[in-house]
Amino acid sequence: MGRVSKGIAFAVLAIGVATPAVAGDPTGNYQRKNGDKVHVWVAEDKLYCRITEGKKKDFEMCHGMSPQGEAWFGKKMKHPGMPGFMTFNGTVTHDAKSIKIKGCAMGKSMCDSEVWTKLD
Repeated sequence: MGRVSKGIAFAVLAIGVATPAVAGDPTGNYQRKNGDKVHVWVAEDKLYCRITEGKKKDFEMCHGMSPQGEAWFGKKMKHPGMPGFMTFNGTVTHDAKSIKIKGCAMGKSMCDSEVWTKLD
């Protein structure tokens, strides 16, 4: 392999290594700390989550969040304890056993988060 070919091969490899990971698939059923059960799914590369059991059954918390790096982001997150017209800037991260969901209002000056445990 010539000097130029090795350089190109190295550059291609470096680009592949430097590319950030795509947000994984957090699809499944989870339980919030208050006991609510939440179904999380991905449709057309967007993340959604809806309460399936609890006081606010069918309440959609995450609505069309987009993958970015290793997390999901969106501006239409809602919280079941807040008025329905309020939306938050949301971030969802996950691992094999849980989801961490964070919502912020007024930029990042007012934020709250919770961890949901995977049931599947």
